[in-house]
Amino acid sequence: MLTRPFARSLFWFRRDLRAFDNAALHAALLQSERVFCVFVFDRQILDALEDRADRRVEFIWESVLELRSALRALGGDLWIAHAVASEAIPAIACALSVDAVFTNHDYEPQAKARDERVCEALARQQIEFKTHKDHVIFEKDELLTQGGKFFSVFTPYKNAWLKRLEAFYLKAYPVAKHAKRLADATQASADIRVSSSSVGFSTDIPSLDAMGVTRTNLREMNFPTGASGGEALLGDFLKRIDRYDEARNFPALKGPSYLSTHLRFGTVSIRGLAREAWTRWQEGSRGAEVWLSELIWRDFYAHILHHNPRVVERSFKPEYDGIAWSNDEALFAAWREGRTGYPIVDAAMRQLNQTGYMHNRLRMVAASFLVKDLLIDWRWGEAYFAAKLNDFDLSANNGGWQWAASTGCDAQPYFRIFNPLSQSEKFDADGVFIRKYVPEVAMLSNKDIHAPWLTSPVELRARGFAVGRDYPLPIVDHARAREATLAEFKRALNQKTKA
Repeated sequence: MLTRPFARSLFWFRRDLRAFDNAALHAALLQSERVFCVFVFDRQILDALEDRADRRVEFIWESVLELRSALRALGGDLWIAHAVASEAIPAIACALSVDAVFTNHDYEPQAKARDERVCEALARQQIEFKTHKDHVIFEKDELLTQGGKFFSVFTPYKNAWLKRLEAFYLKAYPVAKHAKRLADATQASADIRVSSSSVGFSTDIPSLDAMGVTRTNLREMNFPTGASGGEALLGDFLKRIDRYDEARNFPALKGPSYLSTHLRFGTVSIRGLAREAWTRWQEGSRGAEVWLSELIWRDFYAHILHHNPRVVERSFKPEYDGIAWSNDEALFAAWREGRTGYPIVDAAMRQLNQTGYMHNRLRMVAASFLVKDLLIDWRWGEAYFAAKLNDFDLSANNGGWQWAASTGCDAQPYFRIFNPLSQSEKFDADGVFIRKYVPEVAMLSNKDIHAPWLTSPVELRARGFAVGRDYPLPIVDHARAREATLAEFKRALNQKTKA
C-alpha cells in the first residue's frame, strides 16, 4: 500500500476556482491521507477597493458558491474565511492540524510577497508550503533563449513554446479520481482546534454585504459565473472558433471567446483551452491557430513579468522613461468617462464602465488614443483598466499598455499611432457598436457616425443634431496630436542617446 507523506493537508484556492484539472489540488490528494480545502476573501485586497461595487468580487463570490457545491458533490467541502490571507492561512493550517499547505503559483509581485510571508509563518509551525504550476502552460525559466536569457520578442518565444509543447503539458490533473481523500465537515468536526485559531472560518460563505461589498449589474448582464459558466462559454465559442481569426476584430460581432475573466480566476483550465486550440489547429482551423497564439501571448506576458518585475512601475525599455507626459487631468477625465468626441473611443470606454469588459481591438484603440493623442502616461490608463476590467490580470494588462505605448517588449514602434477615425470606419463600418454605447449619435448616417464634427451643417440641422451640444467636439485634433507625440518621443530617445 502506498504511504503518503502527509496525514492531513490544506489546499488553498486562489485564482483556480474549479474542482477539476487542478494541479496543486491533484498533488495534495496524491500526497495526503486527508485534504481540507479553503478559500479566503482577502481583506488586504477587498479593503483597498475604492469602488465597493466591484463585479470581480461578485464573480468570485458566485464562483466560490458553485465551487463549494462541486466539492460537496465529490464528498468534500470548502472552508471559507474573510480575513487577511497571509495571516489566515497559517492560522487555519494550525487549527486543522495539517502537515502541509498546497496551492498553485501566483506570479504577481504582491502575491509572491504574500506567499513568502505565508511560507515563513508555516515554517515556524513546521508545516510545509508546496506550490505548483497551474495558471500557464510554461512558466518562469521553462522557456529560455539558447543563451539562457528570457525572451523579449514574442515570435521567438512562440516558436520555442510550440517546439516544446507535447501532450504532457496539456494533460488534465484528475481530481474526482482521488476525491475520497477530500475532508468534509462531519469528518473534520471532531478534531478541528477552532479555539486555537484567531481567524474565523467555516463552511458558510459570508454575504457580500457582510464583506462591505455591494451588488453590481453582473446578473443583469447574464454573465455566466463559476466553472459551469466557463464550460458554457467554451462550448458556445467552439461552435464558432473557425471564424475567430476574422470575427475577433469587429466589436459588434460575437467574435471573442469571452473566457478571459474565467481564465483570470481559474474557473476554466488553461490546459483544457490550449488542448482544444491545439487539436483544432491540427485539424486545419485557422481560427484555432490564432486563438492558440493569443493564449501564448498570455504566457509570454507572464514570462516577462517574472523576469522583469520592474515593469510594474517602469517602462520595459528604459529609454522611454524620459518622455515628458502632458498628464492633463481634464483630458484624462474626458477619456475615462467616454466624452472625447471620438465615437469609437467613447463607445469603448463606456462599454468598459458599464460592463467591466472591453473588446480587445478597442483596448488597443483606447490605449493608443490616451498615450499618443493625449500624451498621457500609460500608467494612468493601466491603473484605470486595472480598476475596471473584470478580467484584470497584471501581466497582460501591463504588457498590453506597454505595447500600445511603445515602451514595452516587442511593442509597436513609437511612430505607429492608431487613427481613431480609420479604426472606427474599418472595424465598425455600420456604426452598430457605436450606436449601442453612444446613443447620442445614433441618428447619424453610417458614414457620418464615425466623425460627427466632419458632417455637413445642413445634414446635422436636418437631423436636429448639434456637435458641441448633443455630443462633444473632439478634445484633440488627431493629426496635430500625432505630430506632437512623434516629436516628444524623438526628443526623449535623442536625449537618452546623448546621455
